Amino acid sequence: MSSPELLLQVLRTQMRAAGVTYKMLAERISMSESSVKRMFGQQDMSLSRLAQICKAAGVPMEDVLRGAADATPQADRLTLPQEKSLLANPNLLLMAICCLGHWTLEQVLETYTLTEPECIVLLAELDRLGVIELKPMNRYRLRVSNAFRWLPDGPVQQFFREHAVDDYFSGSFDGAGETLMCLPARLSLPSALELVGRIQQLAGELSRLHQSDRRLAPQERDGFTLLVGFRSWEFAAFTALRRK
Repeated sequence: MSSPELLLQVLRTQMRAAGVTYKMLAERISMSESSVKRMFGQQDMSLSRLAQICKAAGVPMEDVLRGAADATPQADRLTLPQEKSLLANPNLLLMAICCLGHWTLEQVLETYTLTEPECIVLLAELDRLGVIELKPMNRYRLRVSNAFRWLPDGPVQQFFREHAVDDYFSGSFDGAGETLMCLPARLSLPSALELVGRIQQLAGELSRLHQSDRRLAPQERDGFTLLVGFRSWEFAAFTALRRK
């Protein structure tokens, strides 16, 4: 769906919610009802006309624009060139991961040695790459969906496999708030898909807790990382013991 289509769809929804019909709108802007219907049907409307209709319908134009932005389809993955661009600059990859975790600029500055100007440059680059949409006051909106995943066996996944996995699993996982589980099971595909959905919910809960704990003092928080993998796999040494 194109941007004009999306805007007019949101506008129609807002008008219905306000109880404004095409006939009522036509009377308020001194047009015939058929002309109004044709204008919506052709999906060709100038910004000034959009503002006029919003005012006549009693619908805030910013609500229409925000609704269209929220309804814009978002990508579940980055492209290969986008991932390569992130890996070309370790600080950019760090900032991208922070944004995917919904960190604010203040949280990044509090945690890492990056300066505010450096962070702003990185945010601008992520905006240029299409990872985020940079907003006033250095806020941002993700341009990827909640179901975002790195490219399977792509540059970032390979980077983590080579440099992060061994470092991550070298810990003992016996500290407060730490755990490590490796649980084998035989599942149907529907059950596996159900579990993937639960894992995605867990990621959302982690993001919620991260935002909730922002009100706590820095010394009351520590850096935790959830690393989740779920795939059809069996340790090779165990596979060798399978019955023929």
